Amino acid sequence: MNRFLSVMQVADALKIVRKMAIRVPTETVDLVDAFGRVLARDICSDVDIPGFDRSTVDGYAVRAADTTGAGESIPSMLTSIGSIPMGATPEITIRPGTCMYIPTGGFLPGGADAVVMIEYCEQMGDQILVNRPVAKGENSISRGEDFEAGKVSVQEGTRINSRTAGVLAACGFSKVPVAHIPRIGIISTGNELVPIDTLPSGGKIRDVNTYLCAGFVDEHGGLPVRFGIIEDEASALLNALRSAISSCDAILISGGSSKGERDMCADTIASLGKVLVHGIALSPGKPTIIGIAEETPIIGLPGHPASAYIVLLTIVRELLAAMTGADYKRSIFARLKSPVSSAQGREDYIRGSLNGEYITPVLGRSGLTNTLLHSDGVIRIPANIEGYEAGELVEVIQW
Repeated sequence: MNRFLSVMQVADALKIVRKMAIRVPTETVDLVDAFGRVLARDICSDVDIPGFDRSTVDGYAVRAADTTGAGESIPSMLTSIGSIPMGATPEITIRPGTCMYIPTGGFLPGGADAVVMIEYCEQMGDQILVNRPVAKGENSISRGEDFEAGKVSVQEGTRINSRTAGVLAACGFSKVPVAHIPRIGIISTGNELVPIDTLPSGGKIRDVNTYLCAGFVDEHGGLPVRFGIIEDEASALLNALRSAISSCDAILISGGSSKGERDMCADTIASLGKVLVHGIALSPGKPTIIGIAEETPIIGLPGHPASAYIVLLTIVRELLAAMTGADYKRSIFARLKSPVSSAQGREDYIRGSLNGEYITPVLGRSGLTNTLLHSDGVIRIPANIEGYEAGELVEVIQW
């Protein structure tokens, strides 16, 4: 008897996940309430940003040509014809041999094409001695250089953080369209599990995966709904699944996926719907289950926390992305500090620690959680590769 119903390549499993995911609806919320939400459509500014040529330093607005050859021994001498108040539109034009004081953010007057920092200027009455030349455009930004009116400023699928909120504010959006927050049910199974505030004894262990999964879901824009610890009993899991299906958009089941005598996860899912995948060519994470019941996606994760986290990263993150439209791509490329091997035919994910342009493999058994804490991401080894030598460029998926 085969241990798994089937073993599927990661790419094929992801196609199934994307296909069964149901996109959550869209709603409009105040910008102050949008942090952490996923933008539901492209955002375009209604104005050019900035709306005028402006200075990026405190100094003097000049014609760059008037500073050619300027130096401390032979400075360029310009006549100051006034100053530009913040928020005001200058009515004076800079002509050859003249300049105007301008603060950071000030409106660059007509005729000026650069700004000399005040540190390189000396004032003698209405004469300004410029001790350093500037190039055209130096210390200034042009109208629309940041964002142009009518062009996309923030893309659909962006997770809104403090930086994107600032851009949305600049674009004039006090209210923003976002994806609904998907409710993700979390069920931990196993007779060996005890609550985290209980001192484990004998063969008992604390329930790590409920909090591992809840944190991951929260970090990726979902609302974790915890259903607690379920004993290895088919009726108990069946009742928990029914409750989760009635109230959640997707469900994660931790443990019970290895198809042993006590592992009834796949059979219980099948009794309510259909098991689409039981076994993925993924290490760690081979016994992963992908199923569906009443149009609700169900992912069965391995019980070992480090293995479960790899499945969260590779499979569950893709499910959340398909449900909300979020873009969670965080891959970079780094050079291996030491060689790594892999069994051909499966995708290997090896935890690694980044240091500059290099990544060092963090080796440890799949049941160890310290490797998650002491790593920055995973080295992805494709199924057709048997490993990499030290110094090779590899794909790294960051946590």
